[in-house]
Amino acid sequence: MSHPQAEITLRVAAKRTAAEDICALELRHPEGAALPAFSAGAHIDLHLGEGLVRPYSLAGDPADTSRYLLGVLREPASRGGSAAVHDRLREGDLLGASLPRNHFPLHAQAPHSLLLAGGIGITPLLSMAEQLHREGRGFELHYCTRSAARTAFVERLGEAAWASRAHLHHDDGPQPQRLDLPGLLRASRPDTHLYVCGPRGFIDWVLRSARDAGWDETRLHREYFAGAEDASPGGDAFEVELSSSGRVVRVEPAQTIVQALAAAGIDLPTSCEQGVCGTCLTRVLAGTPEHRDSYLTDEERARNDQMLPCCSRALSPRLVLEL
Repeated sequence: MSHPQAEITLRVAAKRTAAEDICALELRHPEGAALPAFSAGAHIDLHLGEGLVRPYSLAGDPADTSRYLLGVLREPASRGGSAAVHDRLREGDLLGASLPRNHFPLHAQAPHSLLLAGGIGITPLLSMAEQLHREGRGFELHYCTRSAARTAFVERLGEAAWASRAHLHHDDGPQPQRLDLPGLLRASRPDTHLYVCGPRGFIDWVLRSARDAGWDETRLHREYFAGAEDASPGGDAFEVELSSSGRVVRVEPAQTIVQALAAAGIDLPTSCEQGVCGTCLTRVLAGTPEHRDSYLTDEERARNDQMLPCCSRALSPRLVLEL
């Protein structure tokens, strides 16, 4: 299952059920060598065959370069990635992957961190907890799931050296154990940085609550696992000009920029194809993009000097991209 554009090859050393509809993967070097290092919050792109390339957060300890640990949720509306992992991937299989990349890093100087996970969003926060504990920095981890049956990595959480800092909250559990987000935000130190990952609704709720509680935007960090509902083609046709050659490509209403470029024989690296991972982030030299991603902050969008062409479009007749 390797891919010619992959940067490394990994072996599936173990695959197990971590919770209902969630499988855990342990990936190692085929010859037992150390893997490229990664920092907490990083992800890799897995090449899953048939042109499928999907990003997955690394859930292991960044200090352990012998393996990469992943948790993969079976998505009911899978576009192929989660189904390939759950149904086709087997122990012993070889598959291609990218080198680790990090669009969700820990703030280097934050004296205290609040880690909030919704469902499968626990994966990057596990690596953050490991790194924060090793560095001796204060943190709390709150893990919200629908039920105990859908809660992955419970055994690991219970055995961690930082287990006393991890708190589980189940939607179907008794009221006292549910997350009191307003109270938690009020009680947090004023120098705390917040990291949230999970379903869009969960992330939006956390960020809205933090802003309402007076948290500064510079202390709020998030990573989405799925794109916005409008992260799809649709709208007027427009043109894209490549700054390196001056070539102009027309983008039809039913096309994304990436699709139009591919049809013109121009490959642009992508992964999630939903405006989430940042792989295709491209500089905008002229024109006004219509941002439909979940990756850029509001401030970055307002500058209109970069965009995610896998999902975003144009408000102007032409965009000049640094390609």
